[in-house]
Amino acid sequence: MAQKSVLITGCSSGIGYAAAHGLRDVGWRVFASCRRADDCARLRAEGFESPRIDYADSATINAGLTEVLDATGGTLDALFNNGAFGTPGAVEDLPTDALRAIFETNFFGWHELTRAVIPVMRAQGHGRIVQCSSVLGFVTMPWRGAYNSTKYALEGLTQTLRVEMRDTPIDVILIQPGPITSKIRQNSIPHFEKWIDWEGSVRVEQYRRKLRKRLYEDRGPDAFELPADAVVKKLRHALEARKPRLTYMVTTPTFLMATFRRLLPVRALDWVLSRG
Repeated sequence: MAQKSVLITGCSSGIGYAAAHGLRDVGWRVFASCRRADDCARLRAEGFESPRIDYADSATINAGLTEVLDATGGTLDALFNNGAFGTPGAVEDLPTDALRAIFETNFFGWHELTRAVIPVMRAQGHGRIVQCSSVLGFVTMPWRGAYNSTKYALEGLTQTLRVEMRDTPIDVILIQPGPITSKIRQNSIPHFEKWIDWEGSVRVEQYRRKLRKRLYEDRGPDAFELPADAVVKKLRHALEARKPRLTYMVTTPTFLMATFRRLLPVRALDWVLSRG
């Protein structure tokens, strides 16, 4: 039986890194892509094939996918879109250019890579596209407006694509993690510092008491936080099950928020989410 291949983005740490190791351990040929060349070099030293793919750079998307297809003889069994970042800050303090920048990486780049992969999967007669969304793709939390909006957009696009692909041999699947051990909070600091003039904001005291404390102080794991392997377990089912689910939730908060969203009046749900 031929070894199956998967391209994973955002493999420098967190979910992507765990997915690369977890899938390789069970026999997948893993192309573990990263945004930065030095992270790709580190993964190559660990024995991975690691094309550089920066979602904000079309040239690397095209070159990275070409590298994968050259290595496989023109086939690809699965794509796991995963790489993303956050830009914390109140919506009223987010410059529009900050939203443009985060959408370029968290949304437009995913779409560009996915569109490039679909013809390959059509031609070979099978394929799975798995999108790593978030609990924040269907509920919102304060201070996360930029990230929330990219995940909401991703869910709408993915669900549309899934319906459109019903007449093809391509499965389109969402994974919705809640709090997962990763570096996303740490990695969001440069974006916060670049874009948010928190000291000039009318919310300066809220930034000082809440957001900056959350970003800069090591408070340990969040409540209900799970290791990235919890996502990998669901990812394996999405990739290997004969009939995968359309959506996979990960962590207790994701299930709770889905229940609250279904049962609570909007004002009550807003109150719950405002406590975050």
